[in-house]
Amino acid sequence: MATFEAVPADLMEGLTAISVSAAAAILAAKGPGGVRIKADGSPVTDADMAADAVVRDGLCRLAPSLPIISEEAARTDDRAASNGRYFLVDPLDGTREFIAGHDDYTVNIALMSAGAPVLGIVTAPALGLIWRGAVGRGADRLSFSADQVSASQPIHARARPQSELIVLVSRSHLDAATETYLKGLPHVRCVACGSSVKFCRVAEGIADHYPRLGPVRDWDVAAGHAVLVAAGGTITSPDGAPLIYGTPELRIPGFLAWGAPASSSA
Repeated sequence: MATFEAVPADLMEGLTAISVSAAAAILAAKGPGGVRIKADGSPVTDADMAADAVVRDGLCRLAPSLPIISEEAARTDDRAASNGRYFLVDPLDGTREFIAGHDDYTVNIALMSAGAPVLGIVTAPALGLIWRGAVGRGADRLSFSADQVSASQPIHARARPQSELIVLVSRSHLDAATETYLKGLPHVRCVACGSSVKFCRVAEGIADHYPRLGPVRDWDVAAGHAVLVAAGGTITSPDGAPLIYGTPELRIPGFLAWGAPASSSA
């Protein structure tokens, strides 16, 4: 996997500031106004579009030479998927959770290089939390409010336990294949959760595993992927192969996300 080696040191802070501004735009929307259903059957709200505008504007100012693929304008920059470095954005991951009034929705920003995420930021507006990671450089968590961002705390995925596994599952997208897979795991406690928060809970050692055996779009995975790997975890396709980003459909068939291997120290 590519690493963070050649990414400018100040990029992480700039991207963090953009994600916090997008979070503010979502919170300012004061609920899921203007809900519409897109061609793929997924919902989009005024808050999604407001966050998308903030992130796009911020990225264009921060790194104008890099293309952007965003869920809300995926067709605009599809050329980026085969073009080396680009940003991959989900301005409001967990729109169904947002509409339902849950707190576990996020702003996802990833930097892609050579077909893999090298940097990811996952910001949860309602929780006031930010998880960040740069592959090869580590991961951290911050809290934020309307007027400040706290000092960062390093996070690490915990070693896989020999007893009970804490497994995170999607509240809105739990498919039959994943349910069948879960039945084959011994000593499992399943916890329902929304959005990319699931990757981050594994990355910070609160949970052990996040499986999804149904299809998902690139922008739903990339930022959490980077955070988890930076924290010492792993994510692969169900057969153990690396995830493939940048297909024409911008779709990943499924994945298995784990914390640190059992032989590692937490």
